[in-house]
Amino acid sequence: MSEPYGAGNWYAATAHDHPELAPLESDARADVCVVGAGFTGLGAAMALASRAKVVVLEAGRIGCAATGRNGGQVHTGQRRDQTWLEKAVGRDDAMALWRLAEDARAHFKTLTDTIPCDWRPGMIHARHKPIGEAEDAAYVALMADRYGYDQLDLISEGDLANELGTDVYHGGLIDRGGGHVHPLNLALGMARRAMAAGAVVHENTRAETWRREGGGIVVETATGRVTCDQLILGGDGLLNAMAGKARARVMPINNFIAVTAPLDDVAETIIRSNVAVSDSRFVVNYFRKTPDGRLLFGGGENYRPGFPSDIAGMVRKNLAKVYPRLAGAPITHAWGGTLGITMSRMPFVGEVAPGVRVASGYSGQGVMLAPYVGKLLADAAVGETGGVELLSRLPTPPFPGGRLLRWPLTVAGLTWYALRDRL
Repeated sequence: MSEPYGAGNWYAATAHDHPELAPLESDARADVCVVGAGFTGLGAAMALASRAKVVVLEAGRIGCAATGRNGGQVHTGQRRDQTWLEKAVGRDDAMALWRLAEDARAHFKTLTDTIPCDWRPGMIHARHKPIGEAEDAAYVALMADRYGYDQLDLISEGDLANELGTDVYHGGLIDRGGGHVHPLNLALGMARRAMAAGAVVHENTRAETWRREGGGIVVETATGRVTCDQLILGGDGLLNAMAGKARARVMPINNFIAVTAPLDDVAETIIRSNVAVSDSRFVVNYFRKTPDGRLLFGGGENYRPGFPSDIAGMVRKNLAKVYPRLAGAPITHAWGGTLGITMSRMPFVGEVAPGVRVASGYSGQGVMLAPYVGKLLADAAVGETGGVELLSRLPTPPFPGGRLLRWPLTVAGLTWYALRDRL
């Protein structure tokens, strides 16, 4: 597997074998049609396959978009922390959202326990500025006292330097409930499980439009149509006009990753406990070691269609700031991916039309949440709507500027925040 997952994608180069699935070649009937075979769509298909007739339409290959191109970092909780959520939605909903995230973590563990995907526990959140230790300490106390979460601890500047093998950070937090994973192998395992339970997956089949016809929903592709009773839309940053009002609330951005050659003895001196790391910058640097001793490093993004011609060179600049001694390390793989963000950085989840539900805009928090949100969308499709109703109350306002101005206004804002990282 290579190009469908982005040229130079290390995940594709190390993925488990997966035969190409036939595209849709005629009309089909399903109880539920799922658009997108990423974590959301596959989570929905797994949950539905034993309860309903499910057809999944994937424009490329399974997991070929954000699912198979991300950093593989597994964060606990929601994209925004509980302090922010308490202010934004009130303490009761904040508590309910934490419980939902913990349910998602338990669901994720059942997947990683049974699907070979290089799961490793532990996540460090590293501060790139010397201020913030008091806030970190207060958050550890809040999570322990109010939410009963005892997996967070402070890590000092000296201990962090020893752990990471670099002195550019000023301490931070370690979350033993987080971790990292080979996301593409996880997705492929989820697809195998969904198909074994009866789901039908068509690759290389782009869903173009949907409409109501009679008492059902008709999803059109170039090679056939699927008539269904319920429609679930994944797609995250690649959502098209099918998603209705979700499009105004989700903006695509591009992020980039590079992987070094095996670092041999040097690998033992960096990220000693083999956890994942992300820092506190607005444009986050995130990194971890691979099972064969490479450094997988994500850093840098752009806000326009298309990727830079030299992704490796772009990422190397950020890598060298964290690990100057690796500035000249050979880079064997480099690729980009498109993810969806929202104004609030909380996902847009809900019903955009009767029987049509969408989840998008995970804003970098999709690896753990999206499989479970897919399950919640599946539950809603068969009448169990509680989880989706909770998520639908999240604040996800439209981006300002309307159809013509939302892109330049958003780019200007994101660029300003990115510049703050340099101050």
